[in-house]
Amino acid sequence: QVQLVESGGGLVQAGGSLRLSCAASGRTFSLYAMGWFRQVPGKERELVAAIRWSGGSTSYADSVKGRFTLSRSNAKNTVYLQMNTLKPEDTAVYYCAADTAPGTAGYNYWGQGTQVTVSS
Repeated sequence: QVQLVESGGGLVQAGGSLRLSCAASGRTFSLYAMGWFRQVPGKERELVAAIRWSGGSTSYADSVKGRFTLSRSNAKNTVYLQMNTLKPEDTAVYYCAADTAPGTAGYNYWGQGTQVTVSS
């Protein structure tokens, strides 16, 4: 089992910045990748950014490229999503997720979610 605890959400004005953190505990040696998803009511959950635990390669949704940066601390088993130049359309509940079984059904552990609200 892997437990994920998110922090860092909140309310910010458009153009501002926030940093989300996600700390993993438990069987962290099994981590293959971690990612941040977001969801707004009535829409499907969207993958925002992901990072391979080994090697640290990252990928981003087109909507956040150049504005969001995903990084990790192996020592702390934590990933950080730095969000800059935030827009009202970034408003969503952001979920941290972990993939410990590559090649199966995708991310198999999820955090509780943290609200990000960007005011115009």
